[in-house]
Amino acid sequence: MSQGVLYGIGVGPGESGLMTVRAVETLKTVDVIIVPRTEKKQESVAFHIAKPYIPEGVTIMPIVFPMVPDMRIQEEAWKENREAIGAILNQGKNVAFLTLGDPMFYSTYMYVYRALTPTYQVETIPGIPAFLALASQLGRPVAEQEDVVTVLPATADPETLEKVIAVSDSLVIMKVYKSWPTIKKLLTQYGLIDSAVMISRAGLPDEERFTDLAAIPDDAKLNYLSTILAKRNR
Repeated sequence: MSQGVLYGIGVGPGESGLMTVRAVETLKTVDVIIVPRTEKKQESVAFHIAKPYIPEGVTIMPIVFPMVPDMRIQEEAWKENREAIGAILNQGKNVAFLTLGDPMFYSTYMYVYRALTPTYQVETIPGIPAFLALASQLGRPVAEQEDVVTVLPATADPETLEKVIAVSDSLVIMKVYKSWPTIKKLLTQYGLIDSAVMISRAGLPDEERFTDLAAIPDDAKLNYLSTILAKRNR
């Protein structure tokens, strides 16, 4: 029996209509769809986006990738998940692994890709990153002429955050939910707060848009899916 193929599918930033034609067509050909979650009870945003294009009869398989500090727990979960996906591929079934945005951009899929590529056929289907969808919605170019653009995870250490924010012409700041007080302080310090805009859960029914970032309290509870675009005025 020949092995199945694993497809890493980027479902885009939020709207089902922003999925690529190739992603939609591939979903029609698979036997099993892997739905990654950070905990068992959590709803999968990626599945919600792809749902209109998923045919009846396809097996939906939620898999938990715990986001916890204990590396032993993470490694054990990764091992179990790799074995579970491999067992399906060994049955000759084609598998889709859904991921928000693009599979190669801050995605859980990358770990699955690295683990399974040596043994199985894996194809990756790109998706639209959230920050580019945001830029289109807002009519804000991310890069012009010789702009230096930086994509910055707000989870980086404060020293790195400051060094990067100080020199970048255009900033895409992701994972803002954990470090908002630091990000707010640095955007203010380097004259970027007035140009900055933040969108949470872009393209989803409960999307929120913030244009006055200076008014957001330091202790605000921001959603995990929050991204900031900021650009230095020339």
